[in-house]
Amino acid sequence: MSCLIEGGQRPLGKSDIPLVFNTHNDRKLLPSFLSHYRRLGVTRFICVDDVSSDGTREYLLAQEDVDLWSSPVRYRDARRGREWREALFERYGWDRWYLNVDSDEFLIYEDCENRPLGALLQALESKGEKRLAAPMLDMYPIGRLGAATLDGDGLMPWEIADHFDGSGYEISYTKRAISITGGPRKRKFDHLLELIKYPVIFWDGNCSLGVSIHQPLPCERNFPAVSGVLLHFKFFSDYKDKIEQAVADGQYFDAAAVYRKMLDNLQEAGEFDFSDACSTRFSGSAQLLELGFIAPIGYP
Repeated sequence: MSCLIEGGQRPLGKSDIPLVFNTHNDRKLLPSFLSHYRRLGVTRFICVDDVSSDGTREYLLAQEDVDLWSSPVRYRDARRGREWREALFERYGWDRWYLNVDSDEFLIYEDCENRPLGALLQALESKGEKRLAAPMLDMYPIGRLGAATLDGDGLMPWEIADHFDGSGYEISYTKRAISITGGPRKRKFDHLLELIKYPVIFWDGNCSLGVSIHQPLPCERNFPAVSGVLLHFKFFSDYKDKIEQAVADGQYFDAAAVYRKMLDNLQEAGEFDFSDACSTRFSGSAQLLELGFIAPIGYP
């Protein structure tokens, strides 16, 4: 795959904690995304922008700790971004830890409000683990989504989309990885989506993203305790436009079939409201630990 660098690639130092991410038209989330991960200790952001048209590219070019890449290959044709990620891991160097997320995913783990990523990595290494397992936790506001506007650079997205489904998940174990399904998209649209990801990963010469980002290779590394979650922010006041764009663009799995179903539902209902008896307001990592969404890290 051919990647084109914007701004020049800078080598990583031994103490750097790099984060690799893909983005497409997520300008409204980027200030909080960068702020969240900078606070956790990320020192370099390595991004592939998939032809954004909302100011994403210009915003990222102005950030001193961001290396911005573009590609002549679109997301779908790059094996839904996996080729980009693998190419960047190779360019920036093997045998080191990376964060590996999307621009709408915010990592939470035990006491992350006080313990930076360095402490997390030290804990994983002390247990001989090379990955952190973390499911996506879809976040949404209570009430009509059309009233949930994220428009300030100082706001964190969980101040607006502040609820998640506190129950209704299923966990199982395949030969390749942990599997977790459920959440508001399953409850409302009957979407059986795989939620598990491995957003903290030690990348070496044996690694590959294989057939799915949910099942990286080698598979035997995919069974640690589920010690993190990715707060996943899809649903704000612009959700109608986002769904229509996803359908028109056709970059997601199966020609954006999930988004097509959502669009059909939206045209019938006129508005989305995810409120439910299981809706739980997010309050931090201690809450997720108490509810059993994350396991203790076991800090040294």
